[in-house]
Amino acid sequence: MKSAIKYLLVCLLLSAVVPVWSAEVRMQVIPPNGKRQIEVGDLFYISIEVINSDAAVATPASVPGAKVAYLDRTGTSSSFTSINGKTSRSFSSTWTMTLRARSEGSFHFGPITVGGVKSNTVSYNIGKPMPSNQASGPSTHQGSQAQDAKDDGAPKYIGHGDQNLFLRANVSKTSAYEQEALVYTVKLYTSYDAVKFIGATAAPKFDGFVVEESKDISTQLNYETYQGKTYATAVIARYIIFPQMTGNLKISGNTYTISVDRREYYHDPFFGNLAYSQPLQLNVTPNDLVIAVRQLPTPKPVDFSGGVGSFSIQSQLKDKVFKTNQTSSIVYKISGSGNLKYIQMPDMGTLYPPQLEIYTPTQTQDITVGATNVSGSITFDYSFMPVDEGSFRIPDVKLVYFNPESGKYETAEARGYDITVGKGTASAKSQTRQRLRFNPELETVKEGKLKHQRTPYVYGFGYWLWYIVPALLLSVTIVVMLRYKSMHADMVALNSRRADKLARRRLRKASTAMKHGNRELFYDELLKALWGYLGDKLKMPTSELMRDNIRQVLVARQISEDAIDRIIGLIDQAEFAKYSSAGSGANDMQSDYKEAIAAINQLEDQFRKK
Repeated sequence: MKSAIKYLLVCLLLSAVVPVWSAEVRMQVIPPNGKRQIEVGDLFYISIEVINSDAAVATPASVPGAKVAYLDRTGTSSSFTSINGKTSRSFSSTWTMTLRARSEGSFHFGPITVGGVKSNTVSYNIGKPMPSNQASGPSTHQGSQAQDAKDDGAPKYIGHGDQNLFLRANVSKTSAYEQEALVYTVKLYTSYDAVKFIGATAAPKFDGFVVEESKDISTQLNYETYQGKTYATAVIARYIIFPQMTGNLKISGNTYTISVDRREYYHDPFFGNLAYSQPLQLNVTPNDLVIAVRQLPTPKPVDFSGGVGSFSIQSQLKDKVFKTNQTSSIVYKISGSGNLKYIQMPDMGTLYPPQLEIYTPTQTQDITVGATNVSGSITFDYSFMPVDEGSFRIPDVKLVYFNPESGKYETAEARGYDITVGKGTASAKSQTRQRLRFNPELETVKEGKLKHQRTPYVYGFGYWLWYIVPALLLSVTIVVMLRYKSMHADMVALNSRRADKLARRRLRKASTAMKHGNRELFYDELLKALWGYLGDKLKMPTSELMRDNIRQVLVARQISEDAIDRIIGLIDQAEFAKYSSAGSGANDMQSDYKEAIAAINQLEDQFRKK
């Protein structure tokens, strides 16, 4: 028993040791956007995190199964820890390596050495390209260049729409700098009488871009003349995109399903020439685009913030009176338009005088994705603490960014402040020294009051409780965390198990909209609940959520034809009701709401039986 207690005591003492910061390098493979598996021709990424080291990551000579397209630092962070007056600092930088998959197989990459520190080894599998990928983009870099040469910006006519309905994609600039904000727009052209439904099976393919979706689209049709013919037009999609690599980058348009009314004419012997509307469903794809992306001018300034756009910076010192060992605050606000989310502030620890300890800032974003750019402001709230009395200078802070309009690096400056620090309360270190001073009055023991026999406190059960209770709490916490991690390791399977619960949560939003008489919002939430339930339950990505695919999977799961027709028919009815100009009353919404609950319950019953 005593040996077990001693072993537990040693373990707890070792766990109480303050950790020492050491350098570390971690690598992680990030698959393409929207995909679980890397395919030949895809762009994928390897994230390299360098901890507690200023060393730069060198571009590797080769990577198995892939070609390195781009390597750059994409982020930095730092933190300060103060324990009993002793301050330690930890910092890290993240590098992202962009690669294009070239051959099939299972591959390993690493370890790499950064600043004398070796990283881990990462593994990845590259599979064959799917037929849809082959249709939308080539599988090799040479094939990509050949295909890019054929893209002339003209719209594609797919299905029966011909020149009566098509989509045109355009971008604000076909030649830009990396990280520059560009506007990608998809516009609908139609000469049909009415457009009842527009739905996209997936988002466009923005390989090599960071994307922000804009809500600034058309709410009504306008008229425009194109190639001598007048069309009703509407902007149905708009994205703000930021290129992350140089070269010719391709944007592949996605397929839209559009329901329209086509006018048919016939001759009646009595009434003469008459016309009626015939429903028609079309699958239309906008044209692909190629953007030539240039590298930012070199050499880059040493203090370049990573910002590309037009920005300004302001500073605000909140306090007017400063005392030692009392925390104050200074706020830096960056405003403008461009890649605001990716701007990095200078390292304040090297700018501020050593008499002012400055800590990691609190960051607040107020950013709007508009029709032409991403604009707004980002605020960095720094806390600092004077440690000495006297007069000190809070330095001016310069923000160096690249302006694509002028093609030059420009500098915005936030003014500094002169402050006078007075004497404040004692620091934690001095207070500790004061407590440890010897007080002879407290150490005086009167003769006759001293006990000759006394059991040491360490032999009592209460003493060991201070070690046993934390050990039990730590063990319970580890078990709970491992169980939580195991349950959430496969989010697709977890969502499949919770599909019914998630669908009912979305249906509650539809019920709220129905109570307020908001027909459009009701059918939006109803469709989200139905499509979301099928996607979660069948473990299907959004790009595969089509009626034929859903029917095939449900049939394979031995679901009855009645249940399949019921859920698909309800989706068709909800989509028609949402876009129908005739509108639906409260009774129709109530009926569709009850039908949705019944259809989901019927599917759940059959899934449980199977």
